[in-house]
Amino acid sequence: MISENNYSKSQLIFLLILRFVVGWHILYEGISKVLNPQWTSANFLQESQGILSGLSNWIISNANLLTIIDFLNIWGLMAIGVGLIFGFLFKPAAIIGSFLVFIYYLSVPPLVGYEYTLPVDGSNLVVNRTLIEAIALFGLALFPTSKIFGLDFFIYSRNKRKLQNGKTR
Repeated sequence: MISENNYSKSQLIFLLILRFVVGWHILYEGISKVLNPQWTSANFLQESQGILSGLSNWIISNANLLTIIDFLNIWGLMAIGVGLIFGFLFKPAAIIGSFLVFIYYLSVPPLVGYEYTLPVDGSNLVVNRTLIEAIALFGLALFPTSKIFGLDFFIYSRNKRKLQNGKTR
């Protein structure tokens, strides 16, 4: 396993900044949904034309399931964002976040012939910010940034000290 000491200070700072900004974006997505009592994922799911369109239609057709999906989406986004920002359970947060954001991408992919009524960011073909964020999250999970700075670091350091103190007694 590669030690975190093999990264330069500038590389680590870049990875931490990337972790924070992606975490903030995901956290804010969840917060904005909590603050908007009219928000529901139904609008997004109705736009689905990707390989998950059948699943999206099934979710929309079941009001109870839609309520559960809305709850999981909002609180999942906030938990993932907090995990990334504070470096707490960072690796699972990054992997789950990557998976969730990739589901968004697969639901509404920017492909030729697909027209959406919801606003999009610029002109995209195959690659959009959603796909980039999913890949960035997966990439972040490959680096030990939370073991360098974050709550995981403090937990890891504390447990390491306990083990070392236990061996010296």
